[in-house]
Amino acid sequence: MQQAIHTQVQRALSRLLLAVVGIVLASCASALAQEARRGLEAIEHIVVIYAENRSFDHLFGLFPGANGIPNAANPTQVDHNGTPLPHLTVWKGGKPDPAFPLQLSNRPFRLDGDPVYRPMSVPTGSVVHRFYHNQEQINGGRNDKFAAISDAGGLVMGYYDGSQLAMWQWAQEYTLADNFFMGAFGGSYLNHMWLVCACTPVYKDAPAALRAQLDEQERLKRKPDAPVSALSGPPTFFDGTVTPDGYTVDTSQAPYQPSGIPPAAGGDPRLADPAKHPTPPQTFKTIGDTLSAKGISWAWYAGGWNEALRDGMQAPDAKRTVIYNRDSSINFQPHHQPFNYFIRFAPGTAERDEHLQDGTAFLAAIERSTLPQVAFYKPAGVVNEHPGYTDILSGDKHIADVVAKIQASPLWSKTVIIVTYDENGGFWDHVSPPKGDRWGPGTRIPALIISPYARRGHVDHTPYDTTSIIKFITRRFALEPLPGVRASAGDLLSAFDFTP
Repeated sequence: MQQAIHTQVQRALSRLLLAVVGIVLASCASALAQEARRGLEAIEHIVVIYAENRSFDHLFGLFPGANGIPNAANPTQVDHNGTPLPHLTVWKGGKPDPAFPLQLSNRPFRLDGDPVYRPMSVPTGSVVHRFYHNQEQINGGRNDKFAAISDAGGLVMGYYDGSQLAMWQWAQEYTLADNFFMGAFGGSYLNHMWLVCACTPVYKDAPAALRAQLDEQERLKRKPDAPVSALSGPPTFFDGTVTPDGYTVDTSQAPYQPSGIPPAAGGDPRLADPAKHPTPPQTFKTIGDTLSAKGISWAWYAGGWNEALRDGMQAPDAKRTVIYNRDSSINFQPHHQPFNYFIRFAPGTAERDEHLQDGTAFLAAIERSTLPQVAFYKPAGVVNEHPGYTDILSGDKHIADVVAKIQASPLWSKTVIIVTYDENGGFWDHVSPPKGDRWGPGTRIPALIISPYARRGHVDHTPYDTTSIIKFITRRFALEPLPGVRASAGDLLSAFDFTP
């Protein structure tokens, strides 16, 4: 009898203890949530700097404490049929690149090692980086078909010792996210869209010439005509700018100037010639829409915007001196300007004039401490780090200088800076992307969180993708959530320390 009473007392005490622990934990969780809320409210400015086309391993694969190249268990590349390539060959213009050995070992290699194949001050070739290619390269998470599904072959396995980069130093001081993935498979066009709307643009009436000719499930079953060896030359791949059901997944030009399509002869110079099949004006809700709905100030700043706008509005037969001109001091890329695809920001609208700004206005706003509450900055082509038409060091210095200007300004004490890349540029990375949806996420890319509130000297392993930026902005300003933002993607809060 006494034993039974004793057992009942023990059980009662245990339940009481568990209840007390639960109350304490709930109280702690509530206190932490309130602390995070107060910390978020102290952030008055969010600046997103969007560079170009580098995978995480390509630039930060040797970063101390990060999940880098030394952790790659099996980096061996295989051909279309899954057979390991006997060696790697770097291709340039359909021929072996004489700057590299004809037969490189089948593993990641230093571009700036000994010997030096490409220092960071010299551009590499631009590597194919398209929607369907990226999925085939990832190969179910094995990441072993990057060399086979590339017009540059073994170049995709090249990486740098990024410790000489200025942004590497910022990463050492603040937070580097080593589990951050590009929002969508493929290239710049689609990933810029996912940065601002977490959506894939629609083009239901796209001509057959632009469409992928196979159903996506059929593509997955497809076998090449013959195995691809390291020396057989770059193969031809399944491709298409528009999916069979009418979504634009690779570079498609804007309906408004500046566009890669000139205006029609005798037509409105502000518009791209509709006969040349630009992307139709889009109606999806963007992060700009949700910011404006809450009265939050914001702008998209683009290096060379004003010059490109004048360039694009010339007669169709005029020579363009800025748009896609690698010899210019700007080299403006129209498909890097996502808001220019949306009808809400069409020429003549007040929203366009207010929110689509030149890069010089961004730098002036930093100098005057008049940045809007949310600022997106797209560097001009000459300093965006894109392979093929610029080098890494120029863009790295430019971005680091921008970060330093903000840090030296009165804005710094209440600002968060997010520096990331639109996509991997076709370069290999060893980490499998998380399971997502039809559109992504794609390959891992670098992302830095720089702020007085960011954790210091920290590597953040939390799973993120490009939509995490939308999620963070949405949480800070209590915005309407965008439907395409992935529930599985973190909101960047793990990168911060809001304790006093």
